[in-house]
Amino acid sequence: MQRNYIHYLFILIVCCFAFFVNNGAVYEDIMESRNLVTAHEMIEYDNWLVPTMNGELRLEKPPLPTWVAAGIEYLQPDNISMQRAAAGIMATLMVFFLYFFASALSGNRMLGLLSAVVLATCFNVIMAGRVATWDIYCHSFMLGAILFFYKGIVSRRTSWGMFIWAGTFLGLSFLGKGPVAFYALLLPFLLSYIAVYRPSFKRKGLPIVVMLLVFVAVSFWWYLYLIIFHKDMTMFVWAKESTAWMERNVRSWYYYWQFFAESGIWSLFLLTGLCWPWLKRKVTMKKEYAFAVVWTLVTLVLLSLFPEKKTRYLLPILIPASMVVAHYVVYIFVATKEKKLTAGDRVVFRVNAFLPALIALGMPVAIYFLFYVKGQMGLALFIIVTLLFLVAAYSIFAGGVRMKSMKVFTGVVLLLILVETLLMPRVANMFNNTEIKSISAVREIEEVNHIPFYYPSDEELRIELVYEAGRRILPWDIENDTTLLDSLPIVLVSGKPAAEILPPGMAERVNLHFIDMYDNNTRPKSDKKRYSPKFVRYVTILEKKAD
Repeated sequence: MQRNYIHYLFILIVCCFAFFVNNGAVYEDIMESRNLVTAHEMIEYDNWLVPTMNGELRLEKPPLPTWVAAGIEYLQPDNISMQRAAAGIMATLMVFFLYFFASALSGNRMLGLLSAVVLATCFNVIMAGRVATWDIYCHSFMLGAILFFYKGIVSRRTSWGMFIWAGTFLGLSFLGKGPVAFYALLLPFLLSYIAVYRPSFKRKGLPIVVMLLVFVAVSFWWYLYLIIFHKDMTMFVWAKESTAWMERNVRSWYYYWQFFAESGIWSLFLLTGLCWPWLKRKVTMKKEYAFAVVWTLVTLVLLSLFPEKKTRYLLPILIPASMVVAHYVVYIFVATKEKKLTAGDRVVFRVNAFLPALIALGMPVAIYFLFYVKGQMGLALFIIVTLLFLVAAYSIFAGGVRMKSMKVFTGVVLLLILVETLLMPRVANMFNNTEIKSISAVREIEEVNHIPFYYPSDEELRIELVYEAGRRILPWDIENDTTLLDSLPIVLVSGKPAAEILPPGMAERVNLHFIDMYDNNTRPKSDKKRYSPKFVRYVTILEKKAD
């Protein structure tokens, strides 16, 4: 039991560095802005059951993660670090679910620990756990459902509690992002588990029915509410989303061929672990290893068959992939201890180890030229950082030479922790626009606090501007709609000065009080590819001209 607590503590420490430390280093992206605008309007307009985004219904996404974000917004307004911490908590929960699942499946808690730590330090998972987006919610809840379902299936007695918990987490996953995790995580698991283990469902039929009933009760009430009170809009949105899945971001079937890169520094370990014909007779836990490989490959196939593809959709594949890496590390550890390593084993493992060792060795050189020479890091800190990276490099290199897989594993984890703790803010500043002039400044201008905001309907309004402004910015057909002139004053947010876009007849009827020009580009002007005039906006008060 004491060793279990050590495992828990180690996982928590790794997750702390992976998901929470410096999680406010980068600016909010478009996905975060959409979600947080929706959460803000839940509080502002009390529309908890029928979410809106900048005044328009947003029924495309189920509401559970937005409810969480709205609760945080209520307690800690405009705190992006707290919003991202919620995603970090969900990522940490997912890591613990994998620890318990892999431990229960294999009967080996060390395998569970390695699987969990690999998952926590995969690039895609780190990114998902450090931003306020909703993918991490559905997959975390789904892995919880898989854990409880598995425990219910293998239990000799009818474990009603496990199936009820499984149904609850299935419902929470559906409320997180609809059927996404059911296709990307649950279906591959079921196909792989049934194919490899051929489990008996004897006396499990009724508990499974109860599980499904709990799932329906937890998840479908919100959809039923929408159908009853907003049927036309709900059906329209569902039809639009179904079409979008088939027509938006359509990529070729082999688009995910670099899936292993989403594991980041574990890429070579993962590719080695997936060499099933080579390892299938070597590993000690043969069936568990085969299951992890099959689950990974089935997930890859199913995701590749789906027309819409984005790299962030590969997050669920990293769950079984982490188990694959863990099996390989455990094999090297056991084979070294039992002196069963072949010459091929040694060569392959050292190649896996020396690459991250070289990265760790190269980090002080990169830090010297990128930060120290430019005066962004003092000498004392540079020496400390260099020594820490050299310790990580030594651990990995020495472990590779001596075939100490746990030493290599620990060194790789230390390397990632050092990067996230010491370098992430500085690396972010290399790309961030340090001269940003955010439209969020209007929140502090008393004279516009109670005036409605509008933008020309023929211009594109970036949702990031709505988030930064902290209020709705509604469309206005300047050329044809003069009714707003009867309800002045208003604030106009435009891509050009108001005097240049107002029709002559309208300009004569209003006074223009120019507030400022704001530039919300998160990338500097030198970045020609990403710097956009869509984030540059003129803010002007339109007031009635005195008769």
